[in-house]
Amino acid sequence: MSAALPRLHAITDERIARRSDLDDIARDLANAGGSELAFHARGRQLSGREHYDLAVRLSVYQTPSPRSGQAVRLFVNDRLDVALAVPASGVQLGRGSLSVSAARALNPRWWIGKSVHDLAEAEAARTEGADYLVVGPVYATASHPGRRPLGLKRLQAIVAAMGDLPVIAIGGITGDRVPAIRKAGVYGIAAIRAFWDDAEPAEAARRMREWMS
Repeated sequence: MSAALPRLHAITDERIARRSDLDDIARDLANAGGSELAFHARGRQLSGREHYDLAVRLSVYQTPSPRSGQAVRLFVNDRLDVALAVPASGVQLGRGSLSVSAARALNPRWWIGKSVHDLAEAEAARTEGADYLVVGPVYATASHPGRRPLGLKRLQAIVAAMGDLPVIAIGGITGDRVPAIRKAGVYGIAAIRAFWDDAEPAEAARRMREWMS
């Protein structure tokens, strides 16, 4: 982990993974996001082969771009077998995933993140040895319709309690909300629609990179 953890995390889901224009959008995001961007190959309903194929398609951007000389990192959510096979720069663990220590044993060079939803889970993940946390949902989001949003005050409290441990905010993130989220002290942001569904994905990534820098 010689490079810095990216601040922008563009996460996929099943819908994004199966879009015919996935490669075009990924290329635009990569060109604008550069080293501050990470793609997350994620899709809970994807088959193992689909998840692997998705990760392979996104992994090509780990080679430095001829235009910028910067590389986008690939993270794989949940499927550590896929992360090993591609290979990936990092993994994102959820509640049902292997432990941080088990993931570390598979590849000590991975960034290993943990998804958490409140202060107690954040403290447990820090104790477990996670390299960063993905905290949310900050706002109401269609991807977690039954979960109460944290809001900015609770997010800020988690950030303050974690000290130097990077916190990535997720859940209902839109471009116009990024400045307020940044003021909460987060290290970075993660989103699906704000990246993949924007009419101008390159501009969206460029704008968010400027706000988070």
